[in-house]
Amino acid sequence: MLDAFLVHANTVISAKGDSEPLDISEAASRIFLLTLSITSIVEQEAIDLSLFTSADGTTWETKPAASLPQKFYPGEYPLLVDLSSANAKFVRAHWEVNRWGRGSTTPKFEIGVRLREVSKEALQEAEAEAHTRR
Repeated sequence: MLDAFLVHANTVISAKGDSEPLDISEAASRIFLLTLSITSIVEQEAIDLSLFTSADGTTWETKPAASLPQKFYPGEYPLLVDLSSANAKFVRAHWEVNRWGRGSTTPKFEIGVRLREVSKEALQEAEAEAHTRR
């Protein structure tokens, strides 16, 4: 089961950027849980996080495979990502940050981005539980 950090926990970022490519070709499932962890943030700033795919690790799709809504507060933000229809062998995270208001306009975040493969069994169990709650 794939379980890796695209951005190591507690990494300080102050500008837009990209993670290193992660090879997902050996993953048994094409469903992943992407989690953005924001451990530190200052007021009046925001971060946008997207996940991009590539077939070769050098040429990247122009549109993200998944994106989280803009975030303003510390916390953990999970997103279930289905790459079953994509010809993806590699993924990377891309982030955009901004800051407004008084004082320094340089953003400062402390984040981590984790990608975990979701097993078929876990998906079936979640689906069965969802049907019982309807």
